[in-house]
Amino acid sequence: MGNAGTRLTKWWIFAALGLALGACSPAGAQMGAPTYEVDATWPKPLPGNLVTGRAGGICVDAQDHVFEVNRGDLQDKEKLVATPAAPVLEYDPAGNMVNSFGDFKTAPASPHGCILDKDNNVYIAGNDDAIVQKYTHDGSKLLMTIGTKGLFDSSTGLITGIAMNQSHTLLNKPADIAIDPGNGDIYIADGYGDHRIVVFDKDGKFLRQWGRQGTNAEAAAGDGGAFMGVVHCVVMDNNGLVYVCDRQGNRIQVFDKMGKFQKNIWIKSGHEETPDSWGTAWWLRFSRDPQQKYMIVADGRNELVHILDHATGNEITKFGRPGHQIGEFTHCHTLDVDSKGNIYIAETDIGRRVQKFKLVSK
Repeated sequence: MGNAGTRLTKWWIFAALGLALGACSPAGAQMGAPTYEVDATWPKPLPGNLVTGRAGGICVDAQDHVFEVNRGDLQDKEKLVATPAAPVLEYDPAGNMVNSFGDFKTAPASPHGCILDKDNNVYIAGNDDAIVQKYTHDGSKLLMTIGTKGLFDSSTGLITGIAMNQSHTLLNKPADIAIDPGNGDIYIADGYGDHRIVVFDKDGKFLRQWGRQGTNAEAAAGDGGAFMGVVHCVVMDNNGLVYVCDRQGNRIQVFDKMGKFQKNIWIKSGHEETPDSWGTAWWLRFSRDPQQKYMIVADGRNELVHILDHATGNEITKFGRPGHQIGEFTHCHTLDVDSKGNIYIAETDIGRRVQKFKLVSK
């Protein structure tokens, strides 16, 4: 190895050490909190001249394979020399791309969020579209579509129409999906146009909905079911409670399966009063131990990842900072966790990448 290679290796060691130390001792961290360091070797370079656009989502399957939802919107200079990667990319645990699938003509416009069910089927939403799609694990077959592509639950049926927040068959810019492992019911954060959680059965039949656009006073008071701006994520815990990212409301709202409000978990670290124009509660996933000890929250307002105690909602630690260097975030958008506790972050807009943070102590 030459002198340049030796210097680069030392730089990565110090960078990883610095990030780990930063994760160990943020303000408010508790003794024994989990710590993470960025894995600069993940993911590996894509084959050929493939290049991804904005990373609209990230999700991990039962074998710790990671799926990136890619918007394929290359920048003008990239278009001259590169080929857009497919809408969905699958990486093995080492970071090698082992599969890709989808067609931008038929996939949800501006893919946003993904999840895998207990049978390893892949679900994708799209925040410039009106559909949620379900694919086989390898993407070879589209199993189901909820909603109609390009037809929105709005006053005109167009993306520019006034949100109606009521259709039993149409969606309006959905952001995320959760699957009930018991009966296969599908919970959709609908999302960027409507302001609701809408629930369908495993065959795509409407069951129920809850939520609406709230007022500033309702947001500040923490009223349940009143969402500010984007209903950005939905996830179900092992107890069957439904956690919803009220992004501009700076909180996670918790409901039972029927939509009865249970509690708020506030993510109040922004620079504005609630509601916040950017918002702090962007994405949520749970650690994969049986107790789901940790709640991991992406905070795109502050470019942070918050680690919360699941039982209490209290913050244990956090890591990250704004920036373009390895281990920093620009538009810290969505995340997921593998069976070993490693965290995968997808940065959209000008971030346009995915990063892996290894759990180094817990």
